[in-house]
Amino acid sequence: MLKLVRAPNLLIAQHWMNILATAGVPCELHNRYLSGAMGEIPADQCAPELWLVDERDEKLARRLLDEAVSGPPPGAPTWRCARCGEVLEAQFTVCWNCGRDRDVRDE
Repeated sequence: MLKLVRAPNLLIAQHWMNILATAGVPCELHNRYLSGAMGEIPADQCAPELWLVDERDEKLARRLLDEAVSGPPPGAPTWRCARCGEVLEAQFTVCWNCGRDRDVRDE
């Protein structure tokens, strides 16, 4: 196992974990419940951490998290939902109108 990243809070850690899981990168969330011990334990040791199950996934995992943090590049094209026809901005991966997941063919 390899420690990939320390997250600023549990919400972001879970979001990053979901991104990796969606891409098929198995990971574990550590320190999930340590925030209540802050003060008794140093703060930097209480932060949630993502650990990769397989170290060979490190390059892909870091790329995915970098993309998640930076968002789509400026000027990224909109996409049209194939189900309902709604036009959505590049940062959205699910249609807000009908709930359909974005497909690369929707662009």
